[in-house]
Amino acid sequence: MQERLVDRHPEVPADQLVAQMVPPPTFDEVSFASYIPDPGEPSQAAAVGKAEDFSKQVAKIQHAANKKNLFGKKKQVDGAGLYLDGGFGVGKTHLLASIFHSAPAPKSFGTFGELTNLVGALGFNNALERLAGNSVLCIDEFELDDPGDTMLVSRLLTELSARGVSIAATSNTLPGQLGEGRFAAQDFMREIKKLGAIFEAVRVDGPDYRHRDLPPAPEPTSPELLADRAAATPGSTFDEFDALLKHLSTLHPSKYGALISGVSAVFIGGVRPVDDQAVALRIVVLADRLYDASVPVTVSGAKLDQIFSQEMLDGGYRKKYLRAISRLLALSRFEAAPA
Repeated sequence: MQERLVDRHPEVPADQLVAQMVPPPTFDEVSFASYIPDPGEPSQAAAVGKAEDFSKQVAKIQHAANKKNLFGKKKQVDGAGLYLDGGFGVGKTHLLASIFHSAPAPKSFGTFGELTNLVGALGFNNALERLAGNSVLCIDEFELDDPGDTMLVSRLLTELSARGVSIAATSNTLPGQLGEGRFAAQDFMREIKKLGAIFEAVRVDGPDYRHRDLPPAPEPTSPELLADRAAATPGSTFDEFDALLKHLSTLHPSKYGALISGVSAVFIGGVRPVDDQAVALRIVVLADRLYDASVPVTVSGAKLDQIFSQEMLDGGYRKKYLRAISRLLALSRFEAAPA
């Protein structure tokens, strides 16, 4: 019998939500040594050195924070901060994951969206307490497109830093968006006012090693062939688009990773343009989780580059939607293994 995502109702314990905050599998084995700087871009080699120095500082701060004074209390030590500022595809996430791998446990790594989802799932105080023992919190793709989320994370990082947690972050420029409303270091420092003093901004320059323009979307599969391909692919799921969107609305985004856990390929019928922001943002999160897990995606209906209406693409979350399209197009080129 064909499995469906809409029949899955994952429950993710709080401990697991924090434990799963690690770099995507693509970055499991990266290190400072495996980052190859472009000889024509001296800022890249300099950024590697800064990131290595920061990771050493993280270990020293944690060691100092664990020491107790004459009254048996831990010393009050502020965490350090590093902000990697640069365009898309210059290796910022590679360096951020390298910082994570080199830091002493406990430690956490996630995108800005994953961090806000964690706080939403656990509550602010619970999330704060669970992250406060970290040596470092690594935040990829720091975003400023939602003032409420920015203020929430600013408060969280301020309190974590005061407890000795070091923080490393990157910007989130997308393919085709270089120079267009790019998230810059001055924006980060302005928004994270209380933390500005602890962050060292490091520029990482260089050409995008990926294509800056979105590749053409493949033609959708016919509904009949889609069902046949799903049935022939062990471990796959098949869902109608509208039913899947309705199911996603019943789950907290922090559970989307568990929703697709163990799935070999995702088949979705009846894809159409979405013009509701809340629905569109859920698709963004699902696309991120599918991309992290390298799960192939095959659809019928509209092309994947039409999944967000033009009104959505012209709005404030444009960069999020373009990233989701880029990732879904990449996943649509994966070949699912037939039976």
